[in-house]
Amino acid sequence: MKLRASQLVGFRQVRHRLHSRAPARAALEVVSGLCGLQAQVLSCSELMLWARVESLPPGFVAKALWEERSLLKTWAMRGTLHLLPSREYGLWQPALSTYRHYLRPAWLRYCRVTAGELEGLLEAVGMALDARPHTREELAAAVERATSKRVARPVRDSWGMALKPASYRGKLCFGPSRGPNVTFLNPRDWLAAVKPDGKPLAPEPALWEVLRRFFAAHGPASVAELSRWWGFLGAAGKRALEPLRDELCEVEVDGQPAFALAKDRDELRNAAPVPGVRLLPGFDQYVLVASVGADRFLPHARHRRQVFRNQGWISAVVLVDGRMAGVWRHERKGKTLKVEVEPFRSLPARTRRGVGEEAERLAAFLGGQDLALRWS
Repeated sequence: MKLRASQLVGFRQVRHRLHSRAPARAALEVVSGLCGLQAQVLSCSELMLWARVESLPPGFVAKALWEERSLLKTWAMRGTLHLLPSREYGLWQPALSTYRHYLRPAWLRYCRVTAGELEGLLEAVGMALDARPHTREELAAAVERATSKRVARPVRDSWGMALKPASYRGKLCFGPSRGPNVTFLNPRDWLAAVKPDGKPLAPEPALWEVLRRFFAAHGPASVAELSRWWGFLGAAGKRALEPLRDELCEVEVDGQPAFALAKDRDELRNAAPVPGVRLLPGFDQYVLVASVGADRFLPHARHRRQVFRNQGWISAVVLVDGRMAGVWRHERKGKTLKVEVEPFRSLPARTRRGVGEEAERLAAFLGGQDLALRWS
């Protein structure tokens, strides 16, 4: 099946809810459909939903995390912070438990622990945490009491490298911050009252279902794109697709090999870019997954460095008809929201009006502030 890049762009627009906004009641379904929201910067996570959901209530993410517990913040794909639907934890946690990279000698040397010490650390974390938020220092003290000062040291010394395996194994998630300090919880206790979607899956079937969801949202995708998203090393991404070979079809996108779900073939044939403008925040899922095949989404390869910056930083982008047409930034100054837009090339009047309308929506969402829109 041969496809053009425009068909890929149109397909992903629809699957990312960037063709028309979903109703507010469907916000959690949007999170699920995107395979979670990246969450290094929590304000960006909320703006990912704002870009896709009509009349999203301000503060939706904080309420969902700490009051309703319908979202969970944890280390997930690639060891990166994500928000996941709490009711789907029985899917995501078993899939994440298939990670084994932290058992490699190089990883253990970096964290200055032996394999046995790491196992002791993870067991102590699971025993120490419950539904009460624990700061890093409180958790480290509990681990030290249960093990030793040496085993507890990585909890204090690193931002989170030695704690990420605990999240993969279902022993740790994030709680509400206490002043400047992050806190941790045990997801088993924190989500005790949340009704799950079905029974928890075994690790391998859970991973297969996650891969299906990846292609449903981000297809057609190459093995390199899949590996970049999940964190597969070497040929592991290609091997992971073997159990799904009867559900996938091979396609070419402008001559480049990729895979898609076979059931999406008809939709892909008929896909086309949907006209419209969106202001996507930093680390947006649509942009992140496009990092490997970014040329399909950019007017010229030279613009790549403006979007995908050093140290894994991903800029906020102006999306026009499904493609990246510029970057933007915003800043609050008193009662004014300053929005600066840097287009990659001259934009027609229709598109500039669309950017202005999106900026007005943003100002209203952030508290009805006055808008100062500036073009670079």
